[in-house]
Amino acid sequence: MSEGRYLVSKVPVESNLKNVIKQAVELIGGFDKIINLDDTVTIKPNLNTADPYPASSDPQFIKALGESLFEAGAAKLKIIESSTLRLSTRKVSQEVGLTAIAEELDAELIFLDEHEWVKVDFPRGKYLKSGSIGKPLLDMGKLVLAPCLKTHMLARYTGSMKLFVGWIKHRERLKMHMRNLEPKIADLASYFNPDLIVMDARTCFITGGPSSGQCSSPNLILASGDMVSIDVEGVRTIQCCNAKNKLGMDVWDIPQIKRAVEIGIGAKSDNDIEIVIP
Repeated sequence: MSEGRYLVSKVPVESNLKNVIKQAVELIGGFDKIINLDDTVTIKPNLNTADPYPASSDPQFIKALGESLFEAGAAKLKIIESSTLRLSTRKVSQEVGLTAIAEELDAELIFLDEHEWVKVDFPRGKYLKSGSIGKPLLDMGKLVLAPCLKTHMLARYTGSMKLFVGWIKHRERLKMHMRNLEPKIADLASYFNPDLIVMDARTCFITGGPSSGQCSSPNLILASGDMVSIDVEGVRTIQCCNAKNKLGMDVWDIPQIKRAVEIGIGAKSDNDIEIVIP
């Protein structure tokens, strides 16, 4: 934060991707502000399906982010994910190329569908008061979210908060989608406290989603420490494309963001956000 405001950097990708990621993080205080020597760091990607980027994370983006974390002093890197119902996350990871990247990084790749689930309470939850998360998440160290920005046919958009749906038990995900999905996303996200969010908005769906849709190329990397602020700016990035989607409203009225404001996850208005650009 700077003078009580949440920082969000927006950097055009005009050079080496890792350099751009480092620049985006530097603009909000730098990796040194987040990562200490010998830290264990968990990256949360988007591997809902094996459909190509931007449906799922670009492995090269995860590689550049992982290398940046190691260069900042991280001692161990975990990549933790669980794909959608009836899909093997292990197979999805192999198909999209993330498994090979994890090996290059010497990162521990953890697939939650191969582990136990642990019931936890969401103290700020109203629409979702508890849920089962993967047991490895109880020991994740520092948390870095790596969302790929896109529209979503049911949740309106996928940003940082939506990522956590991939960390709860499959059967409970189905129940989430039946009613009040959008406020439930914020209730779930309120349980977690990411240390950093680096959003890949080089290419994003501006219609459809999560697995297919019309693409646009804002060609941006965004970084922040606040889920609400980066989601607000991510949604505005999609809105600038003037596509026919479910985001045709004031960003603060979008149910995910409105609920996040109600429970105090982060920014509550534009007055709480400061955009920083190179």
